[in-house]
Amino acid sequence: MTIYVIGHKNPDTDSVCAAIAVADLKSKLGDASNRHDPAGPNAVACMQGELSPETKFVLEKFNVDKPEILKEGAGKDLILVDHSEISQSVDNLGEAEIVGIVDHHKLGDVTTSSPVDILIRSVGSTCTIVKSLYDYYKKKIPKKIAGIMFCAVLSDTVIFKSATTTNEDKRVAKELAKIAGVGNIKELGMEMFRVKSAVEGVSAKELVLRDYKDFDMNGKRIGIGQLELVDFLAIENIRGELYEEIRKLKDEGRHSVLLLLTDIMKEGSELLYVSDDSSIIEGVFGKSSKEKGVWLEGVMSRKKQVVPELEKVFS
Repeated sequence: MTIYVIGHKNPDTDSVCAAIAVADLKSKLGDASNRHDPAGPNAVACMQGELSPETKFVLEKFNVDKPEILKEGAGKDLILVDHSEISQSVDNLGEAEIVGIVDHHKLGDVTTSSPVDILIRSVGSTCTIVKSLYDYYKKKIPKKIAGIMFCAVLSDTVIFKSATTTNEDKRVAKELAKIAGVGNIKELGMEMFRVKSAVEGVSAKELVLRDYKDFDMNGKRIGIGQLELVDFLAIENIRGELYEEIRKLKDEGRHSVLLLLTDIMKEGSELLYVSDDSSIIEGVFGKSSKEKGVWLEGVMSRKKQVVPELEKVFS
């Protein structure tokens, strides 16, 4: 049998690298974890879209092949990584068999017809959880996979600056760096974020969708994107274009669309937003702006500092 390991739509580094690592581990486990096939599964890492510049850089640096594209779930056995929301998963998910979930977000609205293995933990990166699985099953992490997992932890924790960062993320990153032969953690992290924040030659639409997710909040479709930057000057002349793109997304049937422009050096985010009811957004963050852009000091995590606050008011 074949099990497809798949991350969320608009794949980021954690989503892609977690899928690669889980597929490697699943294939190594064979009989020990596979109730469906005594011979052991053929696990294939997949992604739902093209690589982001950062993820492409990471895979090339450690000489790891990119996963295949998979957007259709019907008739397939799936392990979901870095998500458990139907809106973020493959098409026709209800016609697939979900055999596992590994995630570091809140439990979403995915349901299953039979018991499955689910591991959801409150840490900064899915790859931090995957490392614990390698340890639990006493399986060796290949050097190049340790390298991409290390980068995924750095990416999702914003080099340990995000509010989602835990001591476990820091410990795991050091252990993975050692396996991968990475000497200077911060230096590689900054190199990644320079690639991640590059905007030259990239359309405003691509930038908005680079790390974008839709959420169902009590029947309201809320879109939230995040663009992490080393230097805000890079987008100084395209803020209007970015705002126009989130307005177009809202016009596709969403109640609200938000875009976090995160400055990893200043450790905060500028929020651009459009909404059917701007007072809700302004009430959540305690700020309003005629230009629809406000600075949120210390806000760097969509998962921990934005989504939960919005869900409270939409619940």
